Amino acid sequence: MITTNIDLAKQVLINNGIIAIPTETVYGLAGNTFSEIAVNKIFALKKRPHYNPLIVHIKSAAWLNELACDIPDAAMLLANRFWPGPLTLLLNKKPNIPDLVTAGKPTVAVRVPNHSLTLILLEQLDFPLSAPSANPFGSISPTSAAHVYNYFKDNLEVILDGGECNNGVESTIIGFENNQPIVYRLGAISLEDIEALIGKVNFHTKNDINPAAPGMLSRHYSPNTTTYLTDDLVEMITLHPNKKIGLLLFKELVVNNSVLQQEILSKNGDLSEAARNLYAALHRLDKLNLDIIIAERLPDNGLGKTINDRLKRAVEK
Repeated sequence: MITTNIDLAKQVLINNGIIAIPTETVYGLAGNTFSEIAVNKIFALKKRPHYNPLIVHIKSAAWLNELACDIPDAAMLLANRFWPGPLTLLLNKKPNIPDLVTAGKPTVAVRVPNHSLTLILLEQLDFPLSAPSANPFGSISPTSAAHVYNYFKDNLEVILDGGECNNGVESTIIGFENNQPIVYRLGAISLEDIEALIGKVNFHTKNDINPAAPGMLSRHYSPNTTTYLTDDLVEMITLHPNKKIGLLLFKELVVNNSVLQQEILSKNGDLSEAARNLYAALHRLDKLNLDIIIAERLPDNGLGKTINDRLKRAVEK
């Protein structure tokens, strides 16, 4: 059921059930981190492979020392600046974190979500919540309660309705190797903002065999409709005559009679607005029984890097 009843959500979680929660990034499929029963339910409902670790959501930065150890100074700088918010830190885990949550790895991914409803819920719990995105594995991430319901119907007792997600793309994931910061996933905090605080970062954003963090698989965030990413919309449209085509565009419509539907991410060319609208636009296009979706590559700076990353993974074969 779609509801705002926090007491009901709390009871389901206490009883080792799972629920959907709103965050500022995307909706999450949440269960008690310390309950392997609940965590197994998350993996099963999502059909998520167990080699892909989960993110643990905590109520405040003060909880970090309960879950992680050997925390670098740069990690605390980031936490103090961006929490609550769309930053996930990958840190050495304490023994109380089940290996099931971390895919057997010695690190745990942790963040404080910036959504009032979920923060109220977390305040009433004495355990953190493991919560990957509330969608079947590999599918378009959900940014509304309706998206979650369309995926899981009545398989979830509670879908907490927190409205549309403000950021609309997943958190940026930062880890550390020999105290050097590593970006494992581009996200809703731009690289420019990260590097302004802690200096130059390195990248390790793809691993299909043994991912250290969520969002590293080549194929991810994908519509059911065949999707292409291009710098040349006209050429790509020409290559697909007699096809039912939908376009995902940055800021301007394309004049072409063979295109059935066009979605603009930001008429003003605002990358934050484009990120916020990305998944909702993909959901709408994916419902139209199109033959193909053609997505326009965005400027490769700021959150444009994150959007392009998501689109590349949506089209990866």
